[in-house]
Amino acid sequence: MPISPPTGSPGHSSSTPLPKSALLHELFSAQARALPERTAVSDQDGALSYAELDAASSRLAAHLRAEGVKAGTLVGLCLPRGTQLVSALLGILKAGGAYVPIDPRYPAKRIAHIIEDSGLQVLIGDAQSLEQPLPEGIRLLGIEALLQSSDKPLTPGDARDPAQSPAYVIYTSGSTGTPKGVQVTHANASALLASTQRRFAFNSDDVWSMFHSIGFDFSVWEIWGALAYGGHVAIVPYEVSRSPQAFQAWLAKTGVTVLSQTPSAFRGLDQANQQAPEPLALRYVVFGGEALPSSVLKSWVARHGDAQPQLVNMYGITEATVHTTYHRVLAKDLANHTSVPIGEPLDGWVLHLLDEHGDAVADGQVGELFIEGAGVAPGYLNRPDLTAQRFVTLPGSQARAYRSGDLLSRDSQGVHHYKGRADQQLKVRGFRIEAGEVQACLQRDGLISASHVCAHDYGDGDVRLLAYVVPADGGGQLSPALRERLAALASEHLPDFMRPSAYMALAQLPLTDHGKIDSARLPSPSSADQPAAQPQSDLSEHQRRVLKVWSEDIGLKGIGIDDDFFDFGGTSLALIRALSVLKNHYRIDLNPGVLADGATARILAQSIEMSLANAQRSKEQAHV
Repeated sequence: MPISPPTGSPGHSSSTPLPKSALLHELFSAQARALPERTAVSDQDGALSYAELDAASSRLAAHLRAEGVKAGTLVGLCLPRGTQLVSALLGILKAGGAYVPIDPRYPAKRIAHIIEDSGLQVLIGDAQSLEQPLPEGIRLLGIEALLQSSDKPLTPGDARDPAQSPAYVIYTSGSTGTPKGVQVTHANASALLASTQRRFAFNSDDVWSMFHSIGFDFSVWEIWGALAYGGHVAIVPYEVSRSPQAFQAWLAKTGVTVLSQTPSAFRGLDQANQQAPEPLALRYVVFGGEALPSSVLKSWVARHGDAQPQLVNMYGITEATVHTTYHRVLAKDLANHTSVPIGEPLDGWVLHLLDEHGDAVADGQVGELFIEGAGVAPGYLNRPDLTAQRFVTLPGSQARAYRSGDLLSRDSQGVHHYKGRADQQLKVRGFRIEAGEVQACLQRDGLISASHVCAHDYGDGDVRLLAYVVPADGGGQLSPALRERLAALASEHLPDFMRPSAYMALAQLPLTDHGKIDSARLPSPSSADQPAAQPQSDLSEHQRRVLKVWSEDIGLKGIGIDDDFFDFGGTSLALIRALSVLKNHYRIDLNPGVLADGATARILAQSIEMSLANAQRSKEQAHV
């Protein structure tokens, strides 16, 4: 399937270098003055031009000023993805504040923790976003009222230093059991935009997809990357983001030119792209969030080549502002490397690879990554001890460096390669997850005496969280009631990407002679006894087939006919794998969209039955 290049001449932004240190909303305002009629942001319900977004965000900022928001005020933002979300975060910055993104899909207890930990006094939301009671003293401001005309026009605020002014605080997984807030300044983010512009030559003709949650810092790149260059932020509807086929069709319809993906998400899109006839306008596909296996790209490059669109691998971390390195992926990388290199540091970023003694390692040797430069954030919100541990000054340097915990090597050409983690932090589907936070959650009510959480690859890059638990009763058995309670604890306290997909009970955790977890002695999920599924004697042939694939091929042992695939530990990638097996068996097309209203084996079997019946009717009509 050919991919069409974008039409039109380079836009305004391509000829005007961005300043290395600027306030984000001023970058937007410059584009609003230059390109008032161009589309700035769109969602499934409509679009706003730069002039309309500028006016809407200024009205909202005026209301926030009247509510007492000023320079440095943290303002919570809990809205579903849409144009109102972008208007709100832009308005917060115009008012002088910094936004604290809270995904409405987070569990209520995680939302409450973010509100309490950040000390929020003001929260922007809507009726659907926040249904639980708010902590005493916090003001919930409705987005609809904030977007109405204000009787007080927005006046210029006090002069602010971009290097000292926070732009946002994003909460990431915490090793001590609670999420931690990372403060990022305007200068951190604007330096990223200025540096990457020199690599990519983004312009006002570009359409950027906003695929990721506002609580994941990939969204910072997707939103501000577009608005800083006069581009168009095209917000992907949540339901579309969960269906590779629907996403492929949406990309074609919307004309997206800049697409950001984790490798896990791209696997599904690649499969959908093999079958879809629509040409795409992509100029760039930017990968980040986790290691990029060469196998993920081989079929794509075989169909499209490596020139259009360009494929770019970028390593990054929230504490160093989204992206840190750049590597243009070429076909030869896929032939020469099992995992695609992460490349060279962006202009303004410096990478140090150090051994356990703090000495620089030689080329070809593995060292822990310390990051210096323009993207290094001020630190963690209200966590001075943790900030002092992770944000350090290296000997002989005056700049602060972030100790990442990631292991890298550098080859003789100066290209960096990701080698894993030096601590317990996990990387699953683009998210950095502290195993300690998940373990602390599971041990909250005393039903288990110990736990160990790790990442397990179920095949073809389908990486999921696996929890080994030691029941407090000493029996070493995982009863259905215990599994249900552990899953409920995870659902109450953790976002979906941090919830274990499987639980395995052990009499005790295996330890090395040094008292550490002996990973080599942990049993694999395939060897474990799992709760049996409901008797299948009363099930149809198609229902038994779906359950067999889900249990044996995907590893969801014990799943029943009416159990939700995702609640039982399945992932989007696992579902794609399951559908592929079923397609090959039945010789029919199966779209994940059929499970939008319930991802159960019963519903999928019904869809298979209907597809087979339709195929038979078509065959019979063809012979008439």
